[in-house]
Amino acid sequence: MTGKFGLLRELGLLVLLGCLWGSSYTFIKIGIETIPPITLIAARTAIAGGILLAIILLRGLSLPKDLDLWKRFAIQALLNSVLPFTLIAWAEHYIDAGLAVILNSLTPVFTFLLTLLITRHETLSGRKLFGVMIGLVGTVVMIGIQALDGLGNVVLAQLAVILATVFYAGAAIFGKNFKGIDSMIPAAASLMCGAVILIPLSAVVDRPWELAPSARSIMALLGLSVFSTALAFTIYFRLVHTLGSLGTTAQAYVRVPVGVAIGVVFLGEQLHATTMIGLVCILAGVIAMTMPSRALSFGRRSVAAKQDA
Repeated sequence: MTGKFGLLRELGLLVLLGCLWGSSYTFIKIGIETIPPITLIAARTAIAGGILLAIILLRGLSLPKDLDLWKRFAIQALLNSVLPFTLIAWAEHYIDAGLAVILNSLTPVFTFLLTLLITRHETLSGRKLFGVMIGLVGTVVMIGIQALDGLGNVVLAQLAVILATVFYAGAAIFGKNFKGIDSMIPAAASLMCGAVILIPLSAVVDRPWELAPSARSIMALLGLSVFSTALAFTIYFRLVHTLGSLGTTAQAYVRVPVGVAIGVVFLGEQLHATTMIGLVCILAGVIAMTMPSRALSFGRRSVAAKQDA
């Protein structure tokens, strides 16, 4: 990355990444119209893993042969794709894609809570505590009203998305076991492990050879696999190197509104008052959790300078 134009290019890729991940929830919603969740996610991991493997080979790299490392790839697959992908796909039978993307944006909150409880390398600052509390308040607002009417499928689906978010948080923590390895290799290997786990399960549960998926669902599956998974992962790993891991988390600010907007425009979803309140609370919590301290201190200095002028 050289100069202003290089930075603008990386920021453009950051916005694109947010759009790719934001669109995945609508792709899932369309895909599960005629493809069961397990089969949809089995195909998603197989196609995306195959694409990433091809990219790795084109780069002149190869997959490791260490059996212990592959065991860790399998654990990463469970945390980062098999369980959360499937939970979200099942949940979207009962809830809107926009609501799913909002609830799934709680990953930084749960990542912080897990690190605080397990690895204990995080410090509980006032800003992070605010982020946790306001994010959880937003979640309660969205789920709590419906829960008063009884724990039906809608509430269970919302809880499934939150559980998927917890798995994503665990994957972010467990992913630190792959330091020193080209970051695309764990991504490809874990997706391939996910496919190995899910394809037999799909054969037993869904008997995919008996399915008749619509062209619309097949196109959504291809979009989900190629763009929202393989391409998105490739851009993500590039940005980790150019903008850093903290800078790359800013894609969440794009992913949530884009995901909600796509659901409204293409699926005709409606935003209820509780959803809007929850969206504002969760976005505020995520920003508080991920905003660099230097940016906040710079903002405070700017305000102070204007007051002194």
